[in-house]
Amino acid sequence: MTWSSVLGALLLICMGAAGAVWQAERYYRPLLDGTNGQLTSCNAARGNLEELTNEQGLKLGELVQAGQRRQDQAEQALKQAAILAKDEFAAANRLQRELTGGNECAAATEVIDQELGL
Repeated sequence: MTWSSVLGALLLICMGAAGAVWQAERYYRPLLDGTNGQLTSCNAARGNLEELTNEQGLKLGELVQAGQRRQDQAEQALKQAAILAKDEFAAANRLQRELTGGNECAAATEVIDQELGL
């Protein structure tokens, strides 16, 4: 075997490998380009969704805080109303007892009868 035949065999092997690489590149390049485009779109969509999720979380937190403030204000208003109405309830109970002779059961019965229209 001579050097020229070994060199020729190596040259043919190299040309076959180069042809195989070229064919593989021709086949896989469009697939890779399409997949890269989809990856870019997915990454952009994920970024948008993360932004929207963060924004929604902030708004939800604001709503929870506003609801808590309204609840606190309502509780405070109820306490103030109870304090203001305390004297009126006492006066109404005193008048009712006077009308019924001091019997609380009779006073309750009379109020219930009035509510029922009896």
